[in-house]
Amino acid sequence: MKTLNLMLATLTMAGCGTMNTEDFAGKEPRLDLFEYFAGSTQAWGLFEDRFGKVRRQFKVDIRGNIKGDVLELEEDFRFADGEVDERTWRIRRTGNNSYRGTAADVVGEAVGATAGNAVNWRYTMDLKVGDDTMRVKFDDWMFLQADGVLINRARVSKLGLEVGTVSLFFQKH
Repeated sequence: MKTLNLMLATLTMAGCGTMNTEDFAGKEPRLDLFEYFAGSTQAWGLFEDRFGKVRRQFKVDIRGNIKGDVLELEEDFRFADGEVDERTWRIRRTGNNSYRGTAADVVGEAVGATAGNAVNWRYTMDLKVGDDTMRVKFDDWMFLQADGVLINRARVSKLGLEVGTVSLFFQKH
């Protein structure tokens, strides 16, 4: 019985630490995804494995075009090891603070919500790893700063276990 109570307490405490977009309501500057990503943006990032070892570094050139209620993001990745990749996101505004997005390597739809200076995306992706593909989940948070820099941290997990973290910093051109 003690073991069961300890497990329930641990699960309850783990749930208490989860961020919610509403935690950032009223924070400035207010983040509007369409406004921020319209036009040219650059990003620099890295992937750390679950032990904190940096495994990959990269730069991304992003072109954003708005077509009605859809923001199309064309992303060109250049990795430090010379690999190049691309992804095109189609993000649809579904409400004042809600979004859904698709990309070729995203399974189903990404679901996003904004409040204040923050946005949270949750999605499943078939991630290229060498010549293989690994299906992982992303819990992706972005925070707009006063100088126009957008900080992005994403936890990547597989089967409920953390695989690593992606850190990105975006700057408008």
